[in-house]
Amino acid sequence: QVQVVESGGGLVQAGGSLRLSCAASGQTFNRYLMGWFRQAPGKEREFVAAHRWRGGSSYYAYYADSVKGRFTISRDNAKNTVYLRMNSLKPEDTAVYYCAATNSGSVYYDSEYDYWGQGTQVTVSS
Repeated sequence: QVQVVESGGGLVQAGGSLRLSCAASGQTFNRYLMGWFRQAPGKEREFVAAHRWRGGSSYYAYYADSVKGRFTISRDNAKNTVYLRMNSLKPEDTAVYYCAATNSGSVYYDSEYDYWGQGTQVTVSS
């Protein structure tokens, strides 16, 4: 069982930056694929980014096309925490951002993630 708690959301102007954090419980944190999803009002939840640790300094990072080059996902296994650094924010990035964890191989589908946080609101004003 893994519990995840997001933090770091808020209100920011377009072009600004935010860093979201996701703290996870559990002793096997490094085995989990950690993902970020978001859901805007009236829209379905969508994949944003994911991080799979492969050992040492090796990892895979995955991004939605809409955030590539602007968002960076990272993790600190010693702190059981995954981060999402968001730069050059746009009004269309406004959403509730969710952190999730899974042991499965699937990256992009929210149905494949087993553990979810409560979400943190990100609002980007124009």
